[in-house]
Amino acid sequence: MTINFITLGCSKNIVDSEIIAAQLKQQGHQIYFESLMKTDVVILNTCSFIGDAREESVNEILVQLERKARKQVKKVYVVGCLAQRCKQELENELPEVDGYFTFQELKQLVGTPDFELLQTSDRVLSTPSHYAYLKISEGCDHQCSYCAIPLIRDRQVSKPIPLLVDEAKKLVDQGVKEVMLIAQDLTYYGIDLTGKRELARLMEELGKVNGLEWIRLHYGYPLNFPFEILDVMNAFPQYCRYLDIPIQHISDEILKSMRRGGSSQYIYDMIARIRETVPGIALRTSLISGYPTETHEQHKELVEFVKKTRFERLGVFAYSQEDDTLAYELGDPIRKNVKTRRVNEIMQLQEEISQELNEAKVGNTMKVIVDVEDSDFYVGRTEFDSPDVDNTVLISKSQPLTIGEFYKVKIIEASAYDLYAELA
Repeated sequence: MTINFITLGCSKNIVDSEIIAAQLKQQGHQIYFESLMKTDVVILNTCSFIGDAREESVNEILVQLERKARKQVKKVYVVGCLAQRCKQELENELPEVDGYFTFQELKQLVGTPDFELLQTSDRVLSTPSHYAYLKISEGCDHQCSYCAIPLIRDRQVSKPIPLLVDEAKKLVDQGVKEVMLIAQDLTYYGIDLTGKRELARLMEELGKVNGLEWIRLHYGYPLNFPFEILDVMNAFPQYCRYLDIPIQHISDEILKSMRRGGSSQYIYDMIARIRETVPGIALRTSLISGYPTETHEQHKELVEFVKKTRFERLGVFAYSQEDDTLAYELGDPIRKNVKTRRVNEIMQLQEEISQELNEAKVGNTMKVIVDVEDSDFYVGRTEFDSPDVDNTVLISKSQPLTIGEFYKVKIIEASAYDLYAELA
């Protein structure tokens, strides 16, 4: 059969789709990603993290059912977080879908009785061939009041180090030069395997894999941050000076209600220590605006935090009330337009910060990897930028460059979220 994968949501879903695709390819099926061609099957990998993500997933299901009605696809299957969380409801409301599969039922989809997402290193890459995501664990042991992830993905399960090293080597054999380590929480990796955190040891083993030129870390939980990973980052030049730590808020009262642990002072101290240990590191974070108990003063405290900390990369989510979470009983009292105004205020401030930080790079020579060629520029990234979510470097087309290769460029101009460069 011809099978088309459509993946919504986060990079962890991308990896899941690639692993499922590999199982089906081994059975002789032809695999496509995000194709508009007619196919026998569409497998839609969905997201259910917040309300907007659920709406997007349902809308895409409807699009594919319309394609099925027009005979552009024969069967539509739905997997991922929405299928996991809302299978019964979906079966009742959209029975035209040919099958909904929870994570436990994926073995039925691929026809392999012992199939487990975390127990294979075989993948069909849907990303450009020079970079890939490496999912090191699944699930989360934290009980943040606003978050439905533990309800969807269950407790943390870590993928053993030998499997991850084998997967990284296979990725290199496919041409991958950069990997992004991802999980619901990187920093608690290995506790379920050995009773202690093993991220630093995993980083050391991945640092020995020949052919990996860049390795970056996404989604580290701030409380009890494992500072030993910074020493590994300094010891292995493959590790990008880049770290993604979702902070969510800075108000002590809101952090307590969110069940995040720690305090505002802990967060300020942690950030200072990270920047002192790894000079020049780019810190990415995400924040939640409009949490049910957030006052005007607490919003201003969050704004002041952004001003003081000057994150290199930052995103903001408007609070989404999620069924069965601990915060659900708090209601959703803050009006949507107030949430939007607060989100916009923070993002406008961050745009100004990003503009200033980028302008400071003008005149510098930097190493970039080229991701794609468009009509006017080659589009690349520095070690401080992850694909799809961070800044880009737009390189003049004065001479031909090769996609997936590294180059030294000189920064000649800056905007808030782009750098303009020429070959050094």
